[in-house]
Amino acid sequence: MTHHLLIVDDEPLNLEILSEYFDGQGYRLSMAENGEVAWAMLRQHPDVDLVLLDRMMPGIDGVELLKRIKADPELKPIPVIMQTAASAPEQVREGLLAGALYYLTKPYERDSLLSIVRAALADGNTRRDLQQRLREHTNALRLMESARFSLSTLDEVGCLAVFLAQACPEPEGAVLGLSELLVNAIEHGNLGISYEEKSSLKRSDRWQEEISRRLQLPENAGKRVDVTFERDGSTIRICISDQGEGFDWSRYLDFDPARAFDPNGRGIAMARLGSFQDLQYQGKGNVVLATIGETLP
Repeated sequence: MTHHLLIVDDEPLNLEILSEYFDGQGYRLSMAENGEVAWAMLRQHPDVDLVLLDRMMPGIDGVELLKRIKADPELKPIPVIMQTAASAPEQVREGLLAGALYYLTKPYERDSLLSIVRAALADGNTRRDLQQRLREHTNALRLMESARFSLSTLDEVGCLAVFLAQACPEPEGAVLGLSELLVNAIEHGNLGISYEEKSSLKRSDRWQEEISRRLQLPENAGKRVDVTFERDGSTIRICISDQGEGFDWSRYLDFDPARAFDPNGRGIAMARLGSFQDLQYQGKGNVVLATIGETLP
């Protein structure tokens, strides 16, 4: 599959440099010299797989264009990388809250750009796959009142996230949050992959390979993630527990501008803000309780 990238920058020289950076990488590129042109292109060609967006532009700037993208149901799933010289924490936070889950600070190196693009595309592919699998199933699970599950692999994460989301009032939001929490329980919890290790693995495209390797280690044999589902009237509670040593979960409940330039570290904040009414970590952090009501915030 050839991914279609839209690059938006008001400086012709920057567009030329970025075009050279992507030369030979197998991507199909479209260029837009300002926000107005980019918005028209997206409306006419919503098949774009990723937007690399300059923040500071005349007219429709990067933040305004990002808000438009995330407000459009058809364009909302497209991952957006914000490239900017405006790297103050409050400026980064504004972009994160508008929907830019990936950041690059100018000037940046070609390898940094390509690694972030690969991470963003992989994230987009995972989300599209989950949404497609969700649409392929019925909503008969809305009748489920309680259940228990146990899993250990990434393949099982996708299956269970889709299954449980069908029992929720807004499946498309729930499936993304559940997937993030289940992946965290396996990689960080049971397999002990640290934040720094995941960043390095993501940049070198070895994350899934390392998870497969660690699952085969004797010390990880038999480790499971346990999940319980309980419905009480219009409220759903999903408890996820792993066999890890826990972590300082409080650092990850909100978008942190200091982590905006990393290829990972957004999952818990995304889940809390976009999928659940409440998200509570318990004890040392290896147990998390997600609450879903009939109407999400």
